[in-house]
Amino acid sequence: MHDIRFLRENPAAFDAGLARRGLEPLSAELLALDERSRAIKTALQQGQARRNEASKAIGQAMAQKDMATAEALKAEVAALKEKLPALEAEDREIGEALAARLAAIPNLPADDVPPGEDETQNVEVARWGEPRSFPFTPQDHADFGPALGLDFEGGAALSGARFTALRGQMARLHRALAQFMLDRQSRENGYEEVNPPLLVKDEALFGTGQLPKFAEDLFRTTDGRWLIPTAEVSLTNLVREQIVPTESLPLRLTALTPCFRSEAGSAGRDTRGFIRQHQFEKVELVAICKPEESEAEHERMCAAAEGVLQALGLPYRKMLLCTGDMGFGARKTWDLEVWLPSQQTYREISSVSNCGDFQARRMNARYKPEGEKQTRFLHTLNGSGLAVGRTLVAVLENYQQEDGSVIVPEVLAPYMGGLTRLRHS
Repeated sequence: MHDIRFLRENPAAFDAGLARRGLEPLSAELLALDERSRAIKTALQQGQARRNEASKAIGQAMAQKDMATAEALKAEVAALKEKLPALEAEDREIGEALAARLAAIPNLPADDVPPGEDETQNVEVARWGEPRSFPFTPQDHADFGPALGLDFEGGAALSGARFTALRGQMARLHRALAQFMLDRQSRENGYEEVNPPLLVKDEALFGTGQLPKFAEDLFRTTDGRWLIPTAEVSLTNLVREQIVPTESLPLRLTALTPCFRSEAGSAGRDTRGFIRQHQFEKVELVAICKPEESEAEHERMCAAAEGVLQALGLPYRKMLLCTGDMGFGARKTWDLEVWLPSQQTYREISSVSNCGDFQARRMNARYKPEGEKQTRFLHTLNGSGLAVGRTLVAVLENYQQEDGSVIVPEVLAPYMGGLTRLRHS
């Protein structure tokens, strides 16, 4: 959500930010709505004040037996009572229209976000690790994975395309990855573990920006709740409609949850394999902090996600997303892309975003700085630490052997019950 006061004071800067997002100027339209809203509010307040004043004056005129004045005042009050409901209705209508318009506009990019239209113009910031040199042609996980327990046919038979059943040693490896990530983020990186609801109400998804614009990407239940597309929704909304004590900031939260996405906008992409599923697990990271802390929290969160990839020995690169590739609520995003040998390319495994006060305004999440009377909006950040399914794919492909087996990374040994290699069943 955007600050209308910022827009009033900086219309050119607002339009410049939109232009960097590839959007047309909107300040004139929004300020016209705002001016109309303020004019109606002023007229409404003046009318209500005059009604109250005239109502009191009726009694005074009656006490003085000035019946002519009393009748004139009664007529004025009656006219105001007839006029005010229409003004109140118009006030609500214009206010709702302005709020809806502001809610549909994406966050403005930070100054250091590079310009660009799509992912081809993202900027590589760093690389870690060297892709493995294979003495054989590496296979796609979709080809050798089924023999190790990736049951694509069973999942599809149960639920349709883009659902997969994991069996035996594959299920064990998936669980090991998830537990390793959650332990690392909670024990080593200081994120508080949370087990949040998977079903949320409209206002939670509005708060983090998925509603109203991206409803088609979500799954909705028959009673009007929504399955979360990411634990970001549940974790961030834990401070909804709250004034968070300053001494508790920054809040750092993590959760391992299933995530559910309809993938409405990804027709034809990654239809094979385990990369793009309707149901998947992810370890999410969320930080809620004071504005002056958010850049440092962004760096810290990205390092926490990178640490998982480094511990697993998976080569990756860090990308700064351009203005045209950032998510709706982000003001700055880094993507971590892991190396997949079968594709000979890097693929996204984590997005780490600083949303500034964009989500906090939608949630009305605030704090009160020490020594100040007024509250301020918090800053929120989120990132994957990591997507478990995509990490599983990366482990399978990077640790595959010529005989079709897969070596288990050493860091997962405590979670694998002595299993050091996945073999054909």
